[in-house]
Amino acid sequence: MTEKKIRVVLADDQALLRSAFRVLVDSEPDMEVVGEAADGAQAVAVARSARADVVLMDIRMPGTDGLAATRMISADPDLAGVRVVMLTTFEVDEYVVQSLRAGAAGFLGKGAEPDELLGGIRIAAAGEALLSPAATKGLIASFLAQDGAGADGEAATGAYAERLAALTGREREVLVQVAGGLSNDGIAERLSVSPLTVKTHVNRTMAKLGARDRAQLVVIAYESGLVRPRVE
Repeated sequence: MTEKKIRVVLADDQALLRSAFRVLVDSEPDMEVVGEAADGAQAVAVARSARADVVLMDIRMPGTDGLAATRMISADPDLAGVRVVMLTTFEVDEYVVQSLRAGAAGFLGKGAEPDELLGGIRIAAAGEALLSPAATKGLIASFLAQDGAGADGEAATGAYAERLAALTGREREVLVQVAGGLSNDGIAERLSVSPLTVKTHVNRTMAKLGARDRAQLVVIAYESGLVRPRVE
């Protein structure tokens, strides 16, 4: 029986870059490029028609940009299984947190090594959060803290209070560890439980908080005030 390949859509306004990514992705036995798009609107349409698993989405594109396209994908129930990995020239910029809030599974720099890019596709397809090493959790936290300052921050904290209250003590504990960037195996080791138990807690936490994936759990953990930015 042939194993199902990860179906990848490439969304970037630079044809040369798309061609390079296509060669790289198609060289892997467990994934294939099933479509390309030159702007965000095309990316959404191709993701739907090609039944994509992962969309490599450039943030800055003419017309509908990658951020708007990601919001459209996240809001469409028919595309609930599509994971978006944002591609950016600068891995740390004002769009990073907006991308995660929009529903992206994570992001990678366009200068990422081939193995990192391919690994990122696999991580996203598996439903994990993809936060590249160059974008540290502390920096993401500082962006969230800045964006969440003042009245808007208080509103965000209040909006999550009721849903956070629905979490069990263990689920809150697991959420904190997810926000710390730990994998299921890492959390299991730290809490002395099985990885399967952690996965169950993570899935229940996502359901209760209305999170699309682990990346959104990270955002919620900071925006709700459950986890505070660490000042280096």
